[in-house]
Amino acid sequence: MVEFERSIRTSDNPAYDPDQDAAEKRDIRKKYRLLEKKTGEHMRPQDHDTEDLAGQIAEADELFSKVKNPTEATLDSTVLRNVSSIGAQKARAMKLGSAAFDADDFVSKLISFMGGRQRFEDEEGDEMEGVEEVLLDWDKIGRKALAKSRRVPVTGFMLGPLSLEQKKRAPNKRSKQEKVQEEERRPQEIKEEDIKRSDNETTKNVLTIKNILQETGPINLFHFIVNPKDFAQSVENLFYLSFAIRDGEVAFEINEEGEPLIMCCETPTMEEKAAGLHARQMVLEFDMATWERAIEIWNITESQIPQRPPAKTKIGDKWYG
Repeated sequence: MVEFERSIRTSDNPAYDPDQDAAEKRDIRKKYRLLEKKTGEHMRPQDHDTEDLAGQIAEADELFSKVKNPTEATLDSTVLRNVSSIGAQKARAMKLGSAAFDADDFVSKLISFMGGRQRFEDEEGDEMEGVEEVLLDWDKIGRKALAKSRRVPVTGFMLGPLSLEQKKRAPNKRSKQEKVQEEERRPQEIKEEDIKRSDNETTKNVLTIKNILQETGPINLFHFIVNPKDFAQSVENLFYLSFAIRDGEVAFEINEEGEPLIMCCETPTMEEKAAGLHARQMVLEFDMATWERAIEIWNITESQIPQRPPAKTKIGDKWYG
C-alpha cells in the first residue's frame, strides 16, 4: 500500500489568499472536477486498481499545494472522500488468495465426512454422488475435534437446563381514568354570529369616523384621532382610520411644514390604477409616550371623535368588556 503525506504550507505560501489569480483558480477547479468525475459515486471499486488510486491521490496532492481558497479546498476533500470510499470497498471485497473461507464448501465436505453424502452407480454403471436421508456420524467428527482440544466433553442440551421454565408475561391491566366533570376545561367556543357581530361593529365605527372627517375637512392627524382623556380610544380611532385609508377613501400626506394631514378623497378608479396610481404602506408607532407628546405639542384639549361607551362582546354565554 502506498502512503502519501500532505505538505504543510509555509509562510511563503499562505493558506488563504483572497486575491489569488482568477485564471489559476479556474484551472485548479477544472482539474479537481476531472478527478472527482473519475472517482464519483457511480464508479465501481473494480474499475480502479491500487496504483490508479495512488496516482489520483498524488495528483490531488499536487493540486492541493496551489489551493488558497475554501471552494477549491472543498473540491479537494470531495476527491479524497471518494478515493477513501473506493479503497474501503476494495478492502472489504478482498480475499487472501487460497486462504479464502467458503462456508458452503465447508458444510458440503463436513456432510460427506460424516457419511451423509455417498457415491453410488446408476443403471448405466456411471458413478454418481448423492445425499441420502441417513443419520450423520457426529462421533466421527467429535473424535477429530478431541484430537485438537484437551477439554473434557460433557453432556448438555442445546436449549439449556431442562428445569428452565419460560416465564409468561402477565398482561398489564390499565384502569380507565374516571373523568371528573368539575375539572374538565374546554376552550370557549366562538360561533359565527359572534364574528359577524364584531365585524359589524368595526364597519359601523369606520363609517362614523369617515363622516366626521367629511365635516371637519383636512385636519391634523393627531388632532383628529387623539382623545386626551382616553389612550385606548385613541388607539381604536387610529385603527378604524387605517381601514378608510386602506380602501382609498381617506388620504394621508405631510405638508411643507412637516404637519401630518388627513382628508377625504375619492376612491381611485380602475383606469387610474392602470395608469400607475398605487397605494403605499407605512408603519406608524403610537404608544402612550407618543400619545402624551402629541397632546402636549398640539395642545389637544378635546376629542374630535365622540367618546364611545366601553364595548361589551358576548362570546358564547359570557360577556367581555
